Amino acid sequence: MGRADPVLVEIVEGTLASVEKEVETAIARTARSPMIRDAHDFRAGIHDRRMRKLTGRSYSALVQPVVRDFPIETMRPGDVFFHNDVYLSEGGIGHLPDLCVTVPVFLDDDVVAFVQAFGHHDDIGGAVPGSMPSHARSAFEEGLMVPPIKLWDQGVPNDAALRIMTRNSRMPDSLAGDLDAECSACLMGARRLGELFARYGRAAVEDCFDAIIDKTTETFRREILSKIPDGTYVWEDYAEHDGVDPPRLHAQRITLTKTPEKLIIDFTGTSPQAKGPINHAGDYADGVFLKKWLAPVLRNLADSPERMAELDVNEGVVPLIEMRFPEKGTLLTPIFPAPTNARTFVILRLLGVLAGVLAKATGGRMPADQETIRYTGVYGEDPEPYLMREVLGGGSGGRYYADGEDTIHVVPDSRNIPVEFAEARWPFRVERLGLAVDSGGPGEYRGGLGYDKHIRMLRDAHYMSIADRSILSCWGVNGGRAGRPFRAEVAGTPMDGLVDDHPVRAGEVVRIRTTGGGGWGDPLNRPPEKVAADVRDGKVSAEGARDDYGVVLAGTPEEPSADEAATAALRERLRAARGPAAFFDRGPGYATLAGGRTHADVDDPAS
Repeated sequence: MGRADPVLVEIVEGTLASVEKEVETAIARTARSPMIRDAHDFRAGIHDRRMRKLTGRSYSALVQPVVRDFPIETMRPGDVFFHNDVYLSEGGIGHLPDLCVTVPVFLDDDVVAFVQAFGHHDDIGGAVPGSMPSHARSAFEEGLMVPPIKLWDQGVPNDAALRIMTRNSRMPDSLAGDLDAECSACLMGARRLGELFARYGRAAVEDCFDAIIDKTTETFRREILSKIPDGTYVWEDYAEHDGVDPPRLHAQRITLTKTPEKLIIDFTGTSPQAKGPINHAGDYADGVFLKKWLAPVLRNLADSPERMAELDVNEGVVPLIEMRFPEKGTLLTPIFPAPTNARTFVILRLLGVLAGVLAKATGGRMPADQETIRYTGVYGEDPEPYLMREVLGGGSGGRYYADGEDTIHVVPDSRNIPVEFAEARWPFRVERLGLAVDSGGPGEYRGGLGYDKHIRMLRDAHYMSIADRSILSCWGVNGGRAGRPFRAEVAGTPMDGLVDDHPVRAGEVVRIRTTGGGGWGDPLNRPPEKVAADVRDGKVSAEGARDDYGVVLAGTPEEPSADEAATAALRERLRAARGPAAFFDRGPGYATLAGGRTHADVDDPAS
């Protein structure tokens, strides 16, 4: 812990967490747009003067681009900085609707820390409502790009910049309200942190910052990296569609080398940048954003789920990870102005690629795959223009000790938009919102289930979607089976995952089923009574119990039970028919796009 007083470290750590939560609560209570206020698709973060992230409850953007363009010695109390430019954000911003506000913290006239908030806003201009054109070929189609600017100068808002931004937005009132909420909340957070420095002194607080970060480094080295055998492991996974070219495999590959001191993550073998908007500009600032984005996956190697929940991911993970990027011109190293608005296809897939390569390294101790974010919605006029865009989650992967979670979101604290609010605000009725039966991948530990949502439009509108895993599935691991992919249809007509403006007539129904997580372990090893309970709870159908799990049901539909003798006989036949299970199971959609490649090839992409 170095020079820091251990008691003061606890006080400082608690204060940081409290300030971060207070900033987020203030934003949620005062923002205007449903995406920020109701869906909570935003995050706050606290960084020290050296631009190191101190809080670890969630990821956040970076301070580096602000300090690059506005040296610390030029900053003054009351300054607020803003940016959303993907290529000038040092990798911290993935697409233009993510707007970032940064406020320096002062002790006397010196900057001692930063409070930052960034979130997904309704509209920042561009070719389509919502600023996420799924068929974009250029960043110039995606909306207004703002490099780091001073949005407030010593407490005085930059009205000209605000007018430019709101003029470019289809939802100017929401945008103005959200920015005001975020600026005010971060300024409040900066005052709170300034009080911490004033109370205990700069030197003592900065020693605590060092201790907090050093503790994370040592904890991850001792408790996590020690679980990974030294060696080199390879795994790759794919986005399936870029919105421009026909569906095909867009590979993201990781070659993981574990040494006694660190992990080396080499992205060589990742596909060339796409024509469409699935690129992610990750190769800036030595990949520091991606290091902190990917590091939470490592927590799955903790000794227990309880210990996993205790591990924060702050700047302390950065020294433990070295990243090696391919040359410019790949999905992770795109060249401006390559479009990026659907970059979730890549950065979410990277979470799974890291989990997959760690599963190979640890004998399957990692969870199966998940795909827990996609954007769906409708827009039209009622009579004023409106946009309902929702980030619906999906099921997480089964784990070596438990089933996956149902309908989760990769962004902590995020949620679907409440039905009551949606029906009061927009011209539709939500006729169903529940779990998608059989969507979770079969396994000894079942994958989590996705959403099943039906929306009946009351006025003519347009449907939009930015969704991956509509062909490919979330893979199962260690004998587990893949989950069900994303499905959407309008009036019975199936939709692609990437849709900008499909017409929906008044009275027609939009049906959405989000992805289920992959299963973990052989489903024929799942206790029959658990399968019967899944059927009773509406998570698995009677047909799924029989065909996927080899369980013959008895009892009544309301209170099903397992016929033990018939189940044992059926499972024996299924084991003989299925043969040895693949370590990874990608599901039937993989064969559609793989061009003859087998599952065995995928287990070792280098082959």
